[in-house]
Amino acid sequence: MSGEVAFQTNRLLVRRWTAGDLPDLLHVYGDAEAMRWVNDGQPMSEVQGLQWLEVTASNYRTRGYGMFAVVLRSSGSVIGVCGLVHPGGQAEAEVKYAFAREHWGMGFATEVVEALLAFAAGTHGLREIIATVAPANLASQRVLAKAGMLQRTTRIEEDGAATAVFSWRSPSGHDL
Repeated sequence: MSGEVAFQTNRLLVRRWTAGDLPDLLHVYGDAEAMRWVNDGQPMSEVQGLQWLEVTASNYRTRGYGMFAVVLRSSGSVIGVCGLVHPGGQAEAEVKYAFAREHWGMGFATEVVEALLAFAAGTHGLREIIATVAPANLASQRVLAKAGMLQRTTRIEEDGAATAVFSWRSPSGHDL
């Protein structure tokens, strides 16, 4: 069973996660190489995946958005995740995305981030969105730049690690 469609591009359909999507979620977040830039760099366990799906369902109820499944329209396969979150209760919505490794380098990340920004502005009226990325993650920095986000600053986290902060502002006076 598939979840409600949030938005789509020429190649991708982006929809809400459902409880039955756990195997697809773990395929993306369970790969250690793919997760080296995500959270603590560890693959997601089944228990963590179930908790993640619960938090995501709560975000849909409270904000109307959250993390979404990225589905390849040509096959119907879930190839990644993308969405908007407010980690630690931060005011700004933050872009997050990850793709199964076999789908890297095909332009899907840039395509989905561009569409996600348009969705955020057009459907939810969000005017400023950020993204955070490790300074060494040059591929993700290129994705964000191609999608129209600008690096604004580098912040130092509590553990001493640096984080590049990108931001995007909706064009004034109209939605994307």
